Amino acid sequence: MKNGIMKKIFTTALVGVMSLSLIACGAKDETATDSLTAIKENKKVIVGLSADYAPYESHSMIDGKDEIVGFDVDLAKEVAKDMGVELEIKEMSFDALIGALKAGQIDMIISGMNPDDERRKEIDFSDIYYEAQHAVLINAVDKEKYKTVADLNGLKIGAQLASTQQAIAKEKVEGAELTLLADVNNLILELKTGKVSAIITEEPVAKIAVKTNPEMILSGISFKDETGGNAIGLKKDSPELVAQVNETIKRVKESGDLDKFIIEANE
Repeated sequence: MKNGIMKKIFTTALVGVMSLSLIACGAKDETATDSLTAIKENKKVIVGLSADYAPYESHSMIDGKDEIVGFDVDLAKEVAKDMGVELEIKEMSFDALIGALKAGQIDMIISGMNPDDERRKEIDFSDIYYEAQHAVLINAVDKEKYKTVADLNGLKIGAQLASTQQAIAKEKVEGAELTLLADVNNLILELKTGKVSAIITEEPVAKIAVKTNPEMILSGISFKDETGGNAIGLKKDSPELVAQVNETIKRVKESGDLDKFIIEANE
């Protein structure tokens, strides 16, 4: 009799554990597919970016109003349009973007981000939407001084905090004394005032800096983008959202719209 009661209790407990396991699995699957649904239910997609990175994104006065513009913003608009939702831009420092995404403060990152191995541990990425080389920005008076990577060894080098360029400076320039700032505009000021000898940044950003700061030039030094380019950052385990975003990237690439956005942003 005792054995029968114990068997019944054990069986009941086992069924309960299995039921909880199934519920847990179901909840996990639901979470995995919920990001896109949540955005559509909210009728709004919140895109995080750091608006100090022209031509990707930067502030501009348009009809007397301060607006964030750039080809990342144009891409964000296309993503929102394909989802049938409103676009909300949330500006923050570049090094805060991944934390904000993981905390649910934003739905995605469109901010010239490179999908390197360390970032992939924390978030997922879309397909590559743009490929760019990394360039070295210097003062024009130093044109003859800095021609090779070796010429930068041991110097004060500027890079954006938590960026791919930070890693490049650390890995490729021997003995570099790094100045890491969240805002690229502040890095440009550091170069102007001689507090750093060079800045490593993406080539389009360096070219825009030269346009607005004629006392600066691109050195002949460049670094290949080993991460493949720029991609949109998305929460882990959100395959439907990744697929949706990839469809937009494919569409704007094939239609030539992305090329148009890039050209206009560089004008």
